[in-house]
Amino acid sequence: MPVDRTRLLLDTTKRLLRRGASVHLHKIVNKTHAADLAVVFRFLTLREQETLFDLMDTIEQKAMFFSEVEEEMLVKLIEDMPAEKIAEILEQMPNDDVADLLGKLSDDRAKALLDLMTKEESEEVEGLLRYDEQTAGGIMLPDFIALKEETTARGAIEALQKEYVDVEMPFYLYVVDDHANLVGVISLRQLVVVPPETRLKSIMATDVVSVQTNTDQEEVARIVARYNVLAVPVVNENNKLVGIVTVDDVIDIIREEATEDILKMAGAGEDLVESQSILKSTRIRLPWLLASWIGGVIAFFIIGHFESSLNKLIYLAAFIPIIMGMGGNIGTQSSTIVVRGLATGRLNLNEIWRVVLKELMIGFLLGFFYGVLLGFVVHFRYDVMLLGVTVGLAVISSMTIAAMVGSLVPMVFARINIDPAVATGPFVTTSIDILSVFFYFQIATMLLRL
Repeated sequence: MPVDRTRLLLDTTKRLLRRGASVHLHKIVNKTHAADLAVVFRFLTLREQETLFDLMDTIEQKAMFFSEVEEEMLVKLIEDMPAEKIAEILEQMPNDDVADLLGKLSDDRAKALLDLMTKEESEEVEGLLRYDEQTAGGIMLPDFIALKEETTARGAIEALQKEYVDVEMPFYLYVVDDHANLVGVISLRQLVVVPPETRLKSIMATDVVSVQTNTDQEEVARIVARYNVLAVPVVNENNKLVGIVTVDDVIDIIREEATEDILKMAGAGEDLVESQSILKSTRIRLPWLLASWIGGVIAFFIIGHFESSLNKLIYLAAFIPIIMGMGGNIGTQSSTIVVRGLATGRLNLNEIWRVVLKELMIGFLLGFFYGVLLGFVVHFRYDVMLLGVTVGLAVISSMTIAAMVGSLVPMVFARINIDPAVATGPFVTTSIDILSVFFYFQIATMLLRL
């Protein structure tokens, strides 16, 4: 939804809520797409959200809204809602969305809702809840189209019209053997262009790209993006077809994983701030900022150690911020490139030294350019050649080392199976600040002795 339309809808909704104009609000709520309402709900109070939700006419509309709204917000919205009313809505939702929501509730609340749902629906949802929510099994749809190899094209079309009418995402028709093992896949286009008596086994593609139930959701997203498919089948350890992951879920995964990585790199946790309380946000960010605080204390002691050099040439203190800043910037650039490259599969851990050497050379060239430039500025400003050379060499060493550290640390973390996103931000920038100050004063001390 365009930003202007979103703002107009939000402003109109808030104005009508203040006036208590229920008739107009009713018209807006029931004519607006559920995805647009979900955006508006982010900016409303819980009481305002409840008012709008109660204005929705049909169970189907409420179910669509449940599928679109953020789970944390939805949990608060249904907290005081009667279980019977919630269960009625859940039965109209895709089972993977139901499983995601129930996974956010307490065990007692989730069990109570499952008991109120029909046996068939609750069994499918319970099956999904057995899997980790971050895996293919946890995000898959258990509804799919699967037919035997000997089925004809005519029989397949008849099955689609009679047995698979309620399948949510009928992108592909999957072919299975007598043991329900996945053996092939056919697009719906293929199905309608062949003669009616053609058997599925003669037109199916046998090189099926599939994932297992325990495959991480980020890997699932990479596979869908790599092969440009609209859905990927999910199989168990015996190659039995148990579900599919569709492209709409993959889009959500990509957005979720990218957001999570960015927040981790900044040392701000894994969730957006609007979904956290003040105390929780403080608790999450406190240990990450501790790394920066410790780094600052170490830098303070380093500067104190070189106090004699600083007293001889007081101008040295003026250039500490720019040297630390240039090193920190290029370190963040290098670490961001590496973390994103690892996340998208563009960088291979087996090429760790090639990547580090490349970033090292880039850091040196950038450091040489800005070091020489800053050296001339310092010389013309203070007319002290030694100071210009010192600052220039410090910038070169700072940016070179920063590029190396920024690329090496995330790859080392990935090598030992630690999320490389946590290696950036506080860890990389703090270590770079310490090294930059140390080499700056070490260079200055050596040149002063000369």
